[in-house]
Amino acid sequence: MSVKAVPAGGFAATVPVIVVGAGAAGICAALSAHENGVEVVVLERDSVPRGSTALSAGLIPAAGTRFQKALGIGDSPALFASDIRRKAHGEVDAAIIKTVAQAAGPTVQWLADRYGLPFSVVHDFDYPGHSARRMHGLPSRSGVELIDRLRQAADETAIPIILNATVSALYAEAGSRIRGVEITRPDGTRDSLGCEALILACNGYGGAAELVARYIPEMRDAMYFGHPGNRGDAVQWGQALGAKLLHMSGYQGHGSVAHPHGVLITWAAIMEGGFQVNANGERFSDESRGYSEQAAVVLAQPGGITFDIFDERIAVVARQFADFQQAERCGAVVEAATVGQLAERLSLPAAALEQSSAEVEQAKDAGTRDRFGRSFAGSLPLSAPFKAVRVTGALFHTQGGLAVDSAARVVSVGGDPIPNLFAAGGAAAGVSGSHASGYLSGNGLLTATVLGRLAGASAAAVVKRSE
Repeated sequence: MSVKAVPAGGFAATVPVIVVGAGAAGICAALSAHENGVEVVVLERDSVPRGSTALSAGLIPAAGTRFQKALGIGDSPALFASDIRRKAHGEVDAAIIKTVAQAAGPTVQWLADRYGLPFSVVHDFDYPGHSARRMHGLPSRSGVELIDRLRQAADETAIPIILNATVSALYAEAGSRIRGVEITRPDGTRDSLGCEALILACNGYGGAAELVARYIPEMRDAMYFGHPGNRGDAVQWGQALGAKLLHMSGYQGHGSVAHPHGVLITWAAIMEGGFQVNANGERFSDESRGYSEQAAVVLAQPGGITFDIFDERIAVVARQFADFQQAERCGAVVEAATVGQLAERLSLPAAALEQSSAEVEQAKDAGTRDRFGRSFAGSLPLSAPFKAVRVTGALFHTQGGLAVDSAARVVSVGGDPIPNLFAAGGAAAGVSGSHASGYLSGNGLLTATVLGRLAGASAAAVVKRSE
């Protein structure tokens, strides 16, 4: 990946706005630019748009929406911003937090009203770190449905998404102004396309082993559960252009991926009163702090393997997610009539698992915190049939990236915006700060959709000014 001088002969074709990447961020950016009256083209390396969006649960946190109000859920952008700030340990710029918290609700309603995405609120369990139930998802609660519906919206709006088109280089002139991109096809042929504004929506660097080892060494040996195309292109281009990189050690992990099945197990299995044990049948942490930071904790256990323990009541909640249904179909979910029988089926020490279960139930009965500091107040006891899934920790996506301002403009090391370069989604620094523990559930799609929409509008404004 490189930045090149503008070709002496110019470009065979030019389009006002180019978007690199057809995930949630890229398509939201394209829809927004189109609405603001400029022509836009999306370039996607894969044969079908999927990206990290398709690997997620497709949930967007948003505050003050009509979907919440219909359920009597009280929430506000200010409360949402406070939750983001607290989870990120105060590391993230307040202006960015305010921007995304205020714009999230209008963005979800924009996608629903203008493009027909049938959102509803996940109303039957709480996500760690959120003060209100504000996770908005589609009927299947899957990222595949989200990206498919976004792609359909782009098709119906006649926005061209050029597939099998890897952006292999940027063309820029003095002052880092972008003039176009180089496109490499699967057969090795190359084309160039000029533009007046460029939006990088090509995600982060989770698929680049050398960058993961450099910036987040604790996850260098973790399963990578993101898109393999996330190779840090935006980071490398940004560095070549003098852009500021921010919070590069931040990431979203997950402490509950079925192993060896490779299927995400919703954290509802834990938050509704379940718990985790290691291969010795012993508890080892406060699981309620968050699934992102739990990834490294799980990987630190013997063999990097742990077990989610829950029951049928919790499984009913989990079945609203397509991933959990898949886990049941492929045999990842083990069932037993007693805790001892469950231990036998998991090849765990029965006495240790029974002791761990008794410890959890005692904390529930007493309504107190356990020895790890987890509160089970209000949690219902587990009852037969008992369930379990063998899981490991994984790296989902990186949260560090190009620093952007509240208009999604990429900012230089000196603090000035680069003239016509924008970033959203994993290409841009998120709102999680520099630690996995700073990731608030849904932060990935929050910044993908919100900053994507803002980037599209800002890029369109640049084009109109130039005209």
